[in-house]
Amino acid sequence: MSLNRDDMLRELELLPVWKLREASAAKAQAVDAKAQTQQPEPLMPQNADEVPVAPVPEAVEVPAEVKAEPAVFAENRLEQIRHLDWQALQDCVQGCVACELSATRSQTVFGVGDPHAEWLFVGEAPGVEEDRKGEPFVGQAGKLLDNMLAAIKLKRGHNTYIANIMKCRPPENRDPHRGEVTQCEPFLERQVALMQPKLILALGRVAAQTLLQTDATVAELRGRLHSYNGVPVIVTYHPAYLLRNLTDKAKAWEDLCYARRTMQELQAATQA
Repeated sequence: MSLNRDDMLRELELLPVWKLREASAAKAQAVDAKAQTQQPEPLMPQNADEVPVAPVPEAVEVPAEVKAEPAVFAENRLEQIRHLDWQALQDCVQGCVACELSATRSQTVFGVGDPHAEWLFVGEAPGVEEDRKGEPFVGQAGKLLDNMLAAIKLKRGHNTYIANIMKCRPPENRDPHRGEVTQCEPFLERQVALMQPKLILALGRVAAQTLLQTDATVAELRGRLHSYNGVPVIVTYHPAYLLRNLTDKAKAWEDLCYARRTMQELQAATQA
């Protein structure tokens, strides 16, 4: 048999609810007036059955420590990446699911070349072919990069390392989002710390702006020496851009010559 509200309250011994009698109305008004000038004493029920209803507790605010959990997690992730060796870092990249790009990639693109190289070339993000093969700078842009290396007497895999800001391909080859770069850039930072290259060449706008934390264009950044975590940086055009803008190949050649002179000076300073 179901109980109505009054039956339930009566079973819990919360009925009859204490009420003011009409004869006590005047006295109640006097009590209310007195309450405005001093704290009232707690009212006690006159009879055992006259039990007042308990007050509803106030809502409890979520502690600050709980709200800070995402920031703490991000800080711990960065700290863990900073202590990985080369193989552990590569494994971490391969299993990374820190951003939505992990759901659309075919495979990660860690980098290729000599992990103890003096030269580090950094591009933007993997394209279709890079995503399929798991290697940066393949296809036509990769062939042009190989020609650029040969022009200054370098070769892929010989005292050179090639990597990207992003380890996963953004869909439709779009620019990576700021949040995606934030999640991925610590991997490159650790690569640089482990490699300790003498010189970095930033290939293209996204690579240059990410490494140097700037909104300046390639045209504004090229022709002078910059720094990333203490490593000298020279900015030049991305090979894919040069394939579409042949007239800027002469400028890229100037950047490569500048990079070669800079490397010779750095090598000489080390030997001195």
